[in-house]
Amino acid sequence: MDTEIKAAQPPADKIVELGKFRPNHSLSPLRQAEAYWTALRNGGGIPYRTQIDPRGLENLLEYAFILERIAPEIARFRLAGQHLIQLAGMEVRGMPASALFTPAARNSLGEVMRRTFDGPSVTELSLCSEARRGRSQFDANVILLPLKSDLGDISRCLGVLVSNAPAPTVPCRFDITHAAHREISGLRYDTPEAPKTTSKAPGFADPQRPLVRPERKRPYLWLVKS
Repeated sequence: MDTEIKAAQPPADKIVELGKFRPNHSLSPLRQAEAYWTALRNGGGIPYRTQIDPRGLENLLEYAFILERIAPEIARFRLAGQHLIQLAGMEVRGMPASALFTPAARNSLGEVMRRTFDGPSVTELSLCSEARRGRSQFDANVILLPLKSDLGDISRCLGVLVSNAPAPTVPCRFDITHAAHREISGLRYDTPEAPKTTSKAPGFADPQRPLVRPERKRPYLWLVKS
């Protein structure tokens, strides 16, 4: 379960803010997410997962998600906004990203994951919902922006998915109609430690593990002084 962390608000000049989201511009959240990610690239490097502050993404949180790489061509959802949950028809946290794609698209998706993390690359996808009798097809667009974990490896990814799906939407899967990769140049991997944020918003913070204290055992011998 996600835990809300309450802390003192950092100075306003430390928060990367975005322009207001315009819902009639379907690609606006993708461009806003890329602008936010680019602003976090200190010296041209890859931002850390811990730098992602939900307040900087407040206009597009419902479209955003975080992926974690668990194998060379496999990633799973760590967090996901409401729009993605509605498209899937269920909570997707912990599920592999491939669960949202048709079997025919999964080989291509594996290549997408490999190039995004290994490039590393900014990846944009054009998707089309699976054709089913009695259901109208619709399009979706995705952007994938690589991130570093606390260990410094590129194994996290900030993503945004927007679609023109009719509401209410039934659970659906997607085919990949186009994929574009832009390799990131001028990277620096010598950052001494990951920057840390001081607050998280509920629903977009990684699950917190409870602190377990070791049990103290009573000594077998007692020293008694008289």
